[in-house]
Amino acid sequence: MEANPSANGRLCLSLFIFTLLCLERSAGFYLPGLAPVSFCEENSETDNCKSQIKLFVNRLDSVESVLPYEYDAFDFCKDEHEEWASENLGQVLFGERIESSPYKFTFKKPETCAKVCTKTYTTKDKIAALEFMKKGIELNYQQHWIIDNMPVTWCYDVEVGQKYCRPGFPIGCAIAEDGRIRDSCILNNQFNKKNTFYLFNHVDIIITYHSGNGENWEGARLVSARLEPKSYKHTKNNLNCDGPPMEIPQKLTGDLDVIYTYSVKFQENNTIKWASRWDYILESIPHTNIQWVSIMNSLVIVLFLSGMVAMIMLRTLHKDIARYNQIESSEDAQEEFGWKLVHGDIFRSPKKGMLLAVFLGQGTQIFIMTFITLFQACLGFLSPANRGALMTCAVVLWVLLGTPAGYVSARMYKTFGGEKWKSNVLLTSFLCPGIIFADFFIMNIILWQKGSSAAIPFGTLVAILAMWFGISVPLTFLGAYFGFKQRAIEHPVRTNQIPRQIPQQSFFTKSFPGIIMGGILPFGCIFIQLFFILNSIWSHQMYYMFGVLFLVFIILLITCSEATILLCYFHLCAEDYHWWWRSFLTSGFTAFYLFVYAIHYFFSKLQITGTASTILYFGYTLIMVLIFFLFTGTIGFFSCYWFVKKIYSVVKVD
Repeated sequence: MEANPSANGRLCLSLFIFTLLCLERSAGFYLPGLAPVSFCEENSETDNCKSQIKLFVNRLDSVESVLPYEYDAFDFCKDEHEEWASENLGQVLFGERIESSPYKFTFKKPETCAKVCTKTYTTKDKIAALEFMKKGIELNYQQHWIIDNMPVTWCYDVEVGQKYCRPGFPIGCAIAEDGRIRDSCILNNQFNKKNTFYLFNHVDIIITYHSGNGENWEGARLVSARLEPKSYKHTKNNLNCDGPPMEIPQKLTGDLDVIYTYSVKFQENNTIKWASRWDYILESIPHTNIQWVSIMNSLVIVLFLSGMVAMIMLRTLHKDIARYNQIESSEDAQEEFGWKLVHGDIFRSPKKGMLLAVFLGQGTQIFIMTFITLFQACLGFLSPANRGALMTCAVVLWVLLGTPAGYVSARMYKTFGGEKWKSNVLLTSFLCPGIIFADFFIMNIILWQKGSSAAIPFGTLVAILAMWFGISVPLTFLGAYFGFKQRAIEHPVRTNQIPRQIPQQSFFTKSFPGIIMGGILPFGCIFIQLFFILNSIWSHQMYYMFGVLFLVFIILLITCSEATILLCYFHLCAEDYHWWWRSFLTSGFTAFYLFVYAIHYFFSKLQITGTASTILYFGYTLIMVLIFFLFTGTIGFFSCYWFVKKIYSVVKVD
């Protein structure tokens, strides 16, 4: 399988003690649509062995702009018989547009300085296309090429003896008016003319293959494709792949001919297996070793804190329960203090119970969706080779999980004593999804206006709405029907008719300080991983360590639960029984820290420029924050609910 998922699979499966299954999987298993393709020389071509190698192109993106663009948006060479690859929902949502290119190679047939096409620009014609190209160079837009479902990488030295391979290469580079060298212009000392753009109009491609000699398959399999972008000033009569660079002046004064060329050669390497051909890309990603060390360090700290919290809670609770159960006389009962005193109010229905129930239903839906998606990802089914699969899986699961959302929302609303079941079902179906869709639609209008490939086509928007209204909403109604048919959840103690007065609280036992403190520990165990996730989204780096992410996900569940339970216990000891909303907000406040970190990341790590890109960044960030708020808040609520039911079921109450 591609992207070496076996290591991630074993790490993930060990959490569930499925080591045997993992070992069985690691022996020659390929995902549907990702089976290896064999290539042969032109005179040896068969039905199972092709000689032509097609190069596909994907969208262009930049770390300085959130707006990706299709390959056809730039004035590059176009394929005369253009083919578009079929794209899944995830690829469309991420703005991927894969199409064929005019670059086509024959296996084991090297080419040197082969011409692809010529583009001519005059002072009267195609000025806009040239200006758009220069804008792309200025913003450091990257091309993404694909051969045999594998990214064509650009590898260069970053340190002595260490290479970094990135699945993209720049359109060109620029020298500023003050002579400042920008981006890739540092690679060649010939790029030295002030106020000039240099276009990478030539690529040297090296395709490495694994020969099938002695194997149970014919031909050869491609295991890597690397390129080196170069700039050459060709003339129509002379293709010179060893001359001066292709300059694009700041202002065009005459005709400009841009000739695109390529060279390709083939190398045999039988040490690299097809199943591990992504390894050289993933292993070269910066900070990978730092990530492992940081994750393990964070894991040790979180496990230590979790153990301390659990030990303190168990010992203190054991003493409380033993003391309360030993009290027999009424005189002793009058001397009671702490959480037992509020037994008559602990399950009093919360204010705004409808909204809380709706949030819990949506949070349950997101939790199950996240769990299943991450579990499949760490098994390798959603590897980087399977483009768009992660987002497709998440969206489809969310649509199909309307039933548990409706059931949980209806059951909790009924437990709170609510009777407006129609409003409950409608809010569960439309409130949070409606907010997300409205935000998403506004972002899409901006992308449409900018002509970005990330703009969702109208037909896809209609399909998403059809999935929402035609599948998710009916399933939510179905879940709510079963939820309302169930009896309200029984509580171990009765609720008094007259609410008990809550004593004056100290600063630390007030709700707001507790909520602020409650989100710190859960955020502390995810912020390292959050950096790499944001890098994969906004800096276009590959993310593949799903086994580690699943482990962090489990730690997040534990820390959210323990932090909420601990703070809930302190508030109950202070005789404050308003725990329903507080338990949700305590762990849900982790989303606030996520938002603060996203702001810090935007200003310290990204070079995004332009109003539209800034609006898009924060618009999409708000969607992430809302989803994370519902997810963590639901975890905290149900953990605290289980805890409160448990402790009041084991004490004697008259």
